[in-house]
Amino acid sequence: MSSFIEATHVKAVGSHSYSGFFPEEWCIGSVPHGGYVTSCIQAIASVHFNTTLKAQQQPHAMTVYLTFLRRTSTGPATFTVTDVKLGRQISTIHVSLTQGSGREEVVGYITHTNMATETGISLPTNWSLHPAPYPAEVPLLRANHDEHWRNYSEMPFLSFRKASAKIEIFIPRTGQLDCSMVDEWIRFKNGEKFTMDSLGYVADAFPQIVESFREHAQGSIPWQHRKGNLWYPTVLLNLEIKKVLPPAGVEWLFVRVRAKQIKNGRMDLEVVIMDDVGGLVALSQHVCLIVGADRNLAKRREVAGNGESKL
Repeated sequence: MSSFIEATHVKAVGSHSYSGFFPEEWCIGSVPHGGYVTSCIQAIASVHFNTTLKAQQQPHAMTVYLTFLRRTSTGPATFTVTDVKLGRQISTIHVSLTQGSGREEVVGYITHTNMATETGISLPTNWSLHPAPYPAEVPLLRANHDEHWRNYSEMPFLSFRKASAKIEIFIPRTGQLDCSMVDEWIRFKNGEKFTMDSLGYVADAFPQIVESFREHAQGSIPWQHRKGNLWYPTVLLNLEIKKVLPPAGVEWLFVRVRAKQIKNGRMDLEVVIMDDVGGLVALSQHVCLIVGADRNLAKRREVAGNGESKL
C-alpha cells in the first residue's frame, strides 16, 4: 500500500515533461480520485518551480484551475508543462495529463508565487463561517473523546471509495448543521502530515453531501439510487491557497463543504479549508456530476477524433 508521498511522487523526464504512476488504492472505483490527481499536478508544479523555473523564486502554489476531460486510469501517467507567463510576482504554467496512447485527460493552469515575500495592502474583512461550526479540542479528537465530534468510520461504499479510506474523518456527533453542508476534521490514518501539495486531495476528501439527502430521503432522488452506489465525477476544480503550511506539514485540517444547488444530476461545491488554530488555508470550488457507479466501472469507449469520453 502506497503512502500519499509515494503515490504522488513524480519524476522529471525532461525540462518540461514528468512521469507519475496512479495506484489502485488511490481510486474511486476504477478511476483515480480527482483530488489525488490534483495533488499529483501540484507536485508537478512544485518540482517544476524548484528546478526548471528555480530562478523565478516562486515556490508556492497560489491557484490551481483544472478541467477533467476524461476518466483517468491506474498506471503510468505523463505530464507536459508549458511555461505560459513568467513574472516577477507570479508565474503561470499549463499542465496536460495524458495516458495510454496520448489520451489527454486533465488540463489546467497553476500559478505560483512567493508567499514569504508578498507585500501589499492587507485589510480586515471580519469574515467567518456561517453557521459557526461546533468547537473542537484537537487533543481530544485523537482519542475520539471530543464532546462535539466523533470518528466517522461508517462511510458508505468504502470498498468502492478506496481513496477516501486513507484519512480519519471526524463529524459532528449530533449530525451536520444542514443536509447541504459537511463539516469535518481530518488527518491521515498512517500518520503522514498534510503539506501544500496535499491540499488538492484535502479539497476533495469528505463525506458526500448527496448521501445526507439519501439518508433523510429528501429531494428528487430516483428510487433506484436511494440505496445504490453513486459516483460524483469532478468536471472542474479550482483551488486558491491562502496560507503556507509548515514544511513538515500539519496533522489536522478542518474542512467545510457546501452545495448551493443540486439539480438535474449536477452540483456545485464550495470548500473551505482551515488549520487547527482557525487560520484560512485554502478555498476551492467544484463542478460535479451525479451518476450511477456503473458509469465509473464501465468499459472505456473510444470517440472518433477525441479519444475516450469522460463518461
